[in-house]
Order: sequence, then structure tokens, then C-alpha cells
Amino acid sequence: MSAPAAVKPFQVRIQEWDFDLTAELAKLRADNPKVGAVVGFVGTVRDLNEGAEVAQMELEHYPGMTEQSIAAIIEQARQRWPIFGALVIHRVGPLQPLEQIVLVAVTSAHRGEAFAACEFIIDYLKTEAPFWKKEQTPEGARWVDARVSDETALKKWGGA
Repeated sequence: MSAPAAVKPFQVRIQEWDFDLTAELAKLRADNPKVGAVVGFVGTVRDLNEGAEVAQMELEHYPGMTEQSIAAIIEQARQRWPIFGALVIHRVGPLQPLEQIVLVAVTSAHRGEAFAACEFIIDYLKTEAPFWKKEQTPEGARWVDARVSDETALKKWGGA
């Protein structure tokens, strides 16, 4: 069996279709013998939010601006930690509970840098990237506001 073809070391993808976590992580670390750590975060659609059942979530974005915003977040992580690669895949369109929404993955020589950079990227992505979420609940459709906990998470990085 041959190794998977490597992806660009720093990449942002916005897409409607699902992603294969194992394949994406394998591509991110392929052909780089310096990689000693791969850290990934996968966000999924919850079936309950703020006390209401969620039947579906629809994500919208601003094409072009969204990718630039996330690329800038990755660049900030690169300035803070010696990482070899970072991949952000964010889905848009209608999604059902339990479906994957986002993948943030980071490679580095050591786990500490990879964990920190991954957490930094997802914390900033949740508050800075231009996405809009609309949930379908038994009471009807509603737009999802930013969470106070997401804003609080930025404070540990010197943001917000």
C-alpha cells in the first residue's frame, strides 16, 4: 500500500460534502518525517441547543471572505507555534444531528505545539470566521447567536 498523496501544508476548504477524518489526517502528515504529532478536532451537529431540539442546522458563509479569514487565523497560529501544517475543512449547507461540521488538524514536531495551535485555530474560527447558522427546531427556524463561552475562550489567547 502506498502512502496517501500529501496536501498543501496549510489549507482551508469550505464544502457541502462530508470529509473522511482518517484520510485527511493521513494526507496532512504524508511525506513529512519531521512530524511527531498530529492533533485534530472534529465538531459535530448537536441535537439539542439552548434547551431546544435541533432537527437540522444550515450553515451559510461569505465565499472568498470566509477562506481568507480562516487562512489569516492559521497564519496567526504559525506565528505563535512551530507547526508544519494545518488543515481546516468547514462544511456549509443543511446538516443533520451527528454530522461532522468542521475539522481542524495541525502537525508539528511535538504534541504541545500541535494541541495549542489546534485549540487556538478552533477558538478563533468559532468567533472570527464569517459563518451564519440557522437551526430548525419544533418552534421553527432560528438564527444562532455567538456564544459567551466562545468569546471567553479567546481571552486566553489575548483576544476579544
